[in-house]
Amino acid sequence: MVLKATQLGSRAGAPRLAAQSRAVRRGGSRGISTARAAMDPSKTAVVLIEYQNEFTTEGGKLHDAVKGTMDSTGMLANTKSVVEKARAQGCKIVHAPISFSDDYKELSDGIYGILANVKEGGCFKASEWGAQICDELAPAEGDVVIEGKRGLDGFASTNLDFVLRQNQIENVVLGGFLTNCCVESTMRTAYEKGYQVVTLTDCTAATSEQELEASVNNTWPMFSKPMTSEDFLGNL
Repeated sequence: MVLKATQLGSRAGAPRLAAQSRAVRRGGSRGISTARAAMDPSKTAVVLIEYQNEFTTEGGKLHDAVKGTMDSTGMLANTKSVVEKARAQGCKIVHAPISFSDDYKELSDGIYGILANVKEGGCFKASEWGAQICDELAPAEGDVVIEGKRGLDGFASTNLDFVLRQNQIENVVLGGFLTNCCVESTMRTAYEKGYQVVTLTDCTAATSEQELEASVNNTWPMFSKPMTSEDFLGNL
């Protein structure tokens, strides 16, 4: 089953907003910080949220819903570049996949909202290809794969905070899916927990240009320091 954007609670993207969204992802829109402050790579973690086949790869149940903004941001290639260069400089690479058992016993019978759509669509079953991290960003030696993500916030029900603090991480850099859902939820909690939060504006995707633009331009600056992948790498 392939889920459409509307099944995840979004509207189809509007072409007239594409140029605005690209400006936001370049850091050219209001609210986006362009100031550069050096980050210590040894205290920096790049957290990759749900770079799994279900989203990233042709044949994934949710791929068609996000393909448009994936293409407009170039997020997969940008993220691969960030990971390779940040890893080489000593940053910790942390993968935060979501997965469920085949019968979704982790979710209640009364589950609603986006997780109900995930369950109904048969998405992210741990036993299936769709839940696997995509080949382009397969974990390397020294990376950490977070355990237990069953919802939107990367910290809830997982060992993410434990892993970050055990590695003396102060700077949390976020990219992934969806811009206005799991990335945004994780961003808010990281901010509340006192981390220095960076969100990568060209390493993210949503189900429409409107949703991506609204989140990156209006919400992200409240709880993070949005910047392009190039700006982030320049800050290391």
